[in-house]
Amino acid sequence: MIETVAHVPTSNAAKYVAQLCKHWSYKLPVDQQEERGVVNFGDAVATLDPDTEELVVTILANDEPTAERLKSVVATHLDRFAFREAPLAFKWQVRG
Repeated sequence: MIETVAHVPTSNAAKYVAQLCKHWSYKLPVDQQEERGVVNFGDAVATLDPDTEELVVTILANDEPTAERLKSVVATHLDRFAFREAPLAFKWQVRG
């Protein structure tokens, strides 16, 4: 498994988590508790943790190509919802 994390600067993190979870819940299993969201893409899981000044996105994927694909999917969708701030700065780091 590959774990990739991004710290995305934004003061609207909780709002974006809610929007993303609602959007993806129409086609994917989503677990949203409080402000945190977990989206199951089948071959990867994205966890969205909002803070007051940033959104922490963690992707746990089966392999590197899947991790790269999900990084792009999450960034594209987040930028779409954050159009007033876009493009957001994603600083991806591989853990482990």
